[in-house]
Amino acid sequence: MAETLLTEVRRYADFHANAQGTAATPITGLTTIRATTPSEMDYAISRPLVALVVQGNKRVMMGSRTFDFGAGDSLLITADVPTISQIMRASAGEPYYSLVFDLDPVVIEALALEMEVAREEMSAPVRVEPTEAEVADAALRLMQLLTRPAAIPILKTQMIREMHYWLLAGKHGPAIRNLGIAEGNAQRVARAVAIIRSGYAQPLRVERLAEAAGMSPSTFHQHFRAVTTLSPLQFQKQLRLIEARRMMLSEGSSASMAAYAVGYESVPQFTREYGRMFGAPPVREIRASRTRTSSRAAG
Repeated sequence: MAETLLTEVRRYADFHANAQGTAATPITGLTTIRATTPSEMDYAISRPLVALVVQGNKRVMMGSRTFDFGAGDSLLITADVPTISQIMRASAGEPYYSLVFDLDPVVIEALALEMEVAREEMSAPVRVEPTEAEVADAALRLMQLLTRPAAIPILKTQMIREMHYWLLAGKHGPAIRNLGIAEGNAQRVARAVAIIRSGYAQPLRVERLAEAAGMSPSTFHQHFRAVTTLSPLQFQKQLRLIEARRMMLSEGSSASMAAYAVGYESVPQFTREYGRMFGAPPVREIRASRTRTSSRAAG
């Protein structure tokens, strides 16, 4: 990984990162991440993206698979899938830095019509490969564009397109290609996922999701699981639990308040399912979070 890319990511992240270490940029879909200590496990349902690590090490788990990667590697996620991530190596003297680039199916579709990129059969939606020189160079120029605000509205579209081009031309290309297939399974399922995300606290109507995807309910179930690794109901449940955890640990909500806010009608059921997913009941996690906060404040 070119030292100059690390320099640009460091410069931007050090100045703009919020308390969680995230620094959004004026270029939609481009974000930098910074951490000065190893992190706890972070549970999320990620959108399609590529993350270029430029310093430090990270671990991402999806189902039974574990990916360990570091500076010079790129993590690809090609579907909305549940992941557990943890920054493994970071310190005040040598922070963890990464650059996250959201994948745009519209741009991918347009480029794929002009390029001879083979498509893959639906495969694992998470993978890691070494970052290719062309991808790192395109990322560097995107970061350098941030220092010229007047140029961003004029140049960002073509530079985002170039970044997608080099990703499609590289090792990740065949997997990314699936995202740009018009009316392909990935895009159809993505429409259903958007509905679940926007209304995760509401009762799940599979018929409505199947209709949005243009599939029969049985076919929809099959393709939804193939793309996301979950059933629609499991997907909604994990979204609810992840959001409830965020509300409790970040906003100070009680377990019952969070449970009802995300759509649960039974607090005991919420507690059982929360414990199965996160390994501890919500009250214990709240207590542990408060203890950690008090320790940091005392230090």
